[in-house]
Amino acid sequence: MRDPRDIIKRPIISERSTALQEERKYVFAVDLKANKTEIRQAIESIFKVDVESVHTMRMVGKFKRHGVHSGYRSDWKKAIVKLSASSKAIPIFDSV
Repeated sequence: MRDPRDIIKRPIISERSTALQEERKYVFAVDLKANKTEIRQAIESIFKVDVESVHTMRMVGKFKRHGVHSGYRSDWKKAIVKLSASSKAIPIFDSV
């Protein structure tokens, strides 16, 4: 298994993701090659919580222009992780 901190890149904190916290769901940017099992194991080992389910989606990079130069942003992967009822909240999102 790869290092869990290579799989989980960063938390995504937005209006929608903070609203999902009421349902015990947390949103993370993850490695493009990571599968649901690896994401589950990484979250459980880093934050010491029980994961109930993992939903993933690939986000396609947007087209951007800077003057005459144009190109695409990188593709990335987003994971929505639902914690079980018995586990505590993830501390990163408590300070927000």
